[in-house]
Amino acid sequence: MHHFHPGVGKDSVYVTCVRRVTRDGRSTMNILLVEDDNSIAEPLTLGLERDGFSVTRARSGAEALAVEDPEFVLLDLGLPDCDGSDVCKVLRSRGDTPIIVITARADEIDRVVLLELGADDYMVKPFGFRELRARIRAVQRRSQPRTVETAPVGTERLEIDRRTRRVVLDGVAMQLTPKEFDLLAFLATDPGAVHTRNEILEAVWETHWYGPTKTLDVHIASLRKKLDDPRWIETVRGVGFRLIQPD
Repeated sequence: MHHFHPGVGKDSVYVTCVRRVTRDGRSTMNILLVEDDNSIAEPLTLGLERDGFSVTRARSGAEALAVEDPEFVLLDLGLPDCDGSDVCKVLRSRGDTPIIVITARADEIDRVVLLELGADDYMVKPFGFRELRARIRAVQRRSQPRTVETAPVGTERLEIDRRTRRVVLDGVAMQLTPKEFDLLAFLATDPGAVHTRNEILEAVWETHWYGPTKTLDVHIASLRKKLDDPRWIETVRGVGFRLIQPD
């Protein structure tokens, strides 16, 4: 299995995907790889191309932001011209493009901050190409159109509209990342009910989850902060989590 290690002075690796149409009308995924380190970019490009993707390379955040309407972003924090977190913030302001941060930082607070800036998930270096490929495929599956229930869910104080993906707490609209919304909406389908960690991961992160379950804890922490009261999401030790309206 190939592993991609951080280069000298690097925090992570970064990729953006846009969809193109071939001459025969088929839709294909083009991956814009934004990475200035050849030792990382070249083997990653080869692996992606072997997997059927086309790859375009950029070497800076400015070049990445020049790409219109990306469908998928794998974000490097250590870009030569700017901080990856700033790129993350700009991309999120433009829409709901899925963003995965790949980081070498072990401090969980860094991950929470990135999620608050709009990242949907993170991977920690070194990582295997099989895992990266699985994450990309999972994002592609989640991006496909699917039946959406139109009835709002939530509690007296918290209203979640899955059709418009709008969340209102005490009359004030909340700003959530796509993954935060999916997690909160799942918990709110049955307020008070306990959902196991595996149930949540399968419902929100796809059935075949390849990543660390710590991802769930980071998203829970971010949601609790945005809800302004950690009691909204109760931890049931050894089982999972449940949504409860605080008294």
